[in-house]
Amino acid sequence: MDFAATDKLTDLTLDGSIGKSTPDVEHERAVAIFDLLEMNSFRPVGDDAGGPYALHLSITDGKLAFQIRREGGDDVALHILSLGPFRRIVKDYYMICESYFDAIKSATTSQIETIDMARRGVHNEGSELLAQRLEGKIDVDHDTARRLFTLVCVLHWKG
Repeated sequence: MDFAATDKLTDLTLDGSIGKSTPDVEHERAVAIFDLLEMNSFRPVGDDAGGPYALHLSITDGKLAFQIRREGGDDVALHILSLGPFRRIVKDYYMICESYFDAIKSATTSQIETIDMARRGVHNEGSELLAQRLEGKIDVDHDTARRLFTLVCVLHWKG
């Protein structure tokens, strides 16, 4: 998939429906947004005018709404994505992350590396699911799907 230089997100905001959380969670959300905006390839399917784009995320009835606008504010598309298919993967991801942080305290390097490989595997699984769920709606490259999945995980995190 080829992306033009303007096929990218330059702004991302979270709706009040997502809610505020602990300072740690808010920090992780800010880091996830920064990482996504720093480097991404993002193009709504069928948008011939091109970006760059601004993305506004909100949650309604267990669904994540992607409100896409041009950098200047013109509406481009609204896509709704059910979060249900992500619950198991996000839960697994957090369990492995907890194991990883516990292992850092006392496990061998080999054990830590094994847990980290499992963590990356689950993260890749979540990224692939997200890319599949966005197929036909929003084109993203692999790295952008990974960064978006990180953001989805952080949106689930209560602290």
